[in-house]
Amino acid sequence: MIEAHGLTKSFGPARALAGLDLAVPAGTTMCLLGPNGAGKTTAVRVLTTLLRPDAGWARVAGYDVATDGADVRRRIGMSGQYASLDECLTGRANLVMIARLSRIAKRKARCRAAALLAALDLEQAADRPVRTYSGGMRRRLDLAASLLGQPSVLFLDEPTTGLDPRSRLTLWGIIGDLVAMGTTLLLTTQYLDEADRLADRICVINGGRVTAQGSPAELKARAGTSLLRLTVSATVSLARAAEEISEYAAGPVRRLAGQHGLEIPVVQRPGLVTEIVRLLDAAGIDVDDIAVRPPSLDDVFASLTGPVAA
Repeated sequence: MIEAHGLTKSFGPARALAGLDLAVPAGTTMCLLGPNGAGKTTAVRVLTTLLRPDAGWARVAGYDVATDGADVRRRIGMSGQYASLDECLTGRANLVMIARLSRIAKRKARCRAAALLAALDLEQAADRPVRTYSGGMRRRLDLAASLLGQPSVLFLDEPTTGLDPRSRLTLWGIIGDLVAMGTTLLLTTQYLDEADRLADRICVINGGRVTAQGSPAELKARAGTSLLRLTVSATVSLARAAEEISEYAAGPVRRLAGQHGLEIPVVQRPGLVTEIVRLLDAAGIDVDDIAVRPPSLDDVFASLTGPVAA
């Protein structure tokens, strides 16, 4: 449903896209993941016909974004980083207005607005001015606006930025339901847990080009190492504990913040934890807790784009 090859786009001397390739099958969710300035929003704006690429080509629902813009726009919905709503109008009036601007007949516009307000749990606030809405309510109303045309392809550009945890979970549920009903979704985000939760495939972008892609599980497997977390008795020297298990470390050993312990990258294998506990016990080091967790998207992201900002 979404194809792109060799997309480039520059703004003066700054190159936002540097040969971007994408392929999103119908009925799936692709997440564009990357740091600020990686080119995520520029890619979305090209794919939704808001920007023309300098080079390369892209098709959405079979239509070329450069030559068949009207056909593309009839088949897509988009919600940007900021809710595009009239704050003086009610939620219902916003949806009806946008539907009418999309050439939906008046009666059908009202019916569709009512259905979306109900589906996104906005019925009680439907006749209040949007200026009285919370951030989460605005994001849900903006999503409703993007769904008025019943799009087969939906673009969401950082849809949960600034939302509280409860609002994020609500929006995740709505997005999941849309994909389950057959909508193809391209999502940009900086939240690794969001990508892990929603995406069938993740495309990591850095410097305007794809640096890695695959399912969340495939990308995690690329990290190659797991993290062993070890806390020991307060009387034990951490330097000594690190020295004892240095042969198992597959990377730099870090001290655990706020705890008397260590975090060590290791290559996971059966019996590893038992082996380390026995080694430390033989060295007279009392272990309070030890656990190994598999690699996360944080680890993958850091390895591909640099450390995640605090």
